[in-house]
Amino acid sequence: MTSTPLIAPRTTPRSISGKRPLSRAASILLLVFGGVLTLAPFYFMFIFATHPRQEIFSLPPPVWFGHDLANNYDSLLSRMPFWRNLWNSLYLAVLTTATTLFFCTLGGYAFAMYEFKGKSWLFGLLLITLLIPSTLNIVPYALIMQALGWIDTPRALWIPGMANAFGIFLMRQYIGSAIPRELVEAARIDGATEFTTFRKVVVPLTGPAMATLGLVTFVQSWNGFLGPLIIFRSAETYTAPLALRTLQGIANTDWGALMCGVALTVVPLLIIFAFASRRLIDGLTSGALKG
Repeated sequence: MTSTPLIAPRTTPRSISGKRPLSRAASILLLVFGGVLTLAPFYFMFIFATHPRQEIFSLPPPVWFGHDLANNYDSLLSRMPFWRNLWNSLYLAVLTTATTLFFCTLGGYAFAMYEFKGKSWLFGLLLITLLIPSTLNIVPYALIMQALGWIDTPRALWIPGMANAFGIFLMRQYIGSAIPRELVEAARIDGATEFTTFRKVVVPLTGPAMATLGLVTFVQSWNGFLGPLIIFRSAETYTAPLALRTLQGIANTDWGALMCGVALTVVPLLIIFAFASRRLIDGLTSGALKG
C-alpha cells in the first residue's frame, strides 16, 4: 500500500494583494501630504519676499512671485547692515563647527580607545550634563563672560561649546563601533605616535559621523539666537537671526524686507543640506548597522 504525499493546498494571495495597493497608495498620500506641509513655509517665505506688506496680508494671500523684490532688498539694507551680519553668522558657524569637530572627535576617540581610571564615571558625568536645561545656564554663562571681558566678542560663543557633551558622545559611539582596536594597535606597533594614529587612521574613517556632527553644529550655530542675544551689544556684531529680529516692531514691521532677509539667510542652509544630506543619513544609521 503506497502512501500519497500530502500536498499543502495552494493559497491565493488575493487578500494580501488586495490590501497592498491600498496601503501603498495611503503611504504615498501620507508622504506627499507631509512633504507639502514641510515645504509650504519655505515656498511662502520666498513668495512673500517679492511682495509688499499690503499684498502679504491680503485675502487670499499671494501664491506666486511678485515684483517688489528689489524694493524689499533696498529696504532691508537701509534698516540694518545685513551683509555684515550675515558674515558674522558665517564666521561664527564655521569656527564653531571646525573646533567642535576637532575636540569632540579627539574626546570621542579617547573614550572609545583608551582605558584609564574613572573612565566610566567621567563619561557618565558627561552624559548627565545633557539632562541639564540650557536655560539654567543663562545667568552663570552671562556672568562668566562678563568677568572674562568677552561681551560683544565672538569667542564668547564658540569657545565654551567647542567640546560639547553631545558631540563627544556621538563620536565615541561611532568610533567604538566602526573602528577596530586592532587597527589602532597596528598603527602603534608600526611606530606611529598617538596623534599621528588619530590623524591618519581614525579621522579618515570617521567621515560619516563627522559630517553629521558638522552639519548639526553648523545649523545650530547659524540659527542661534539666545546666545548672541546675551553676548552681542552693537548692531555691527549681530548675527543674522538677531539682526532680523530688530526689524520687527509693534506696528511698523516691514514684512517684505523681513521675508527677503530671512530668505537670503536660509539659502546657505538649503545649499549645505542639499549636498550633505546623504552623509547625514549615513552618519545617523551607520552606528546601528555595524555590530
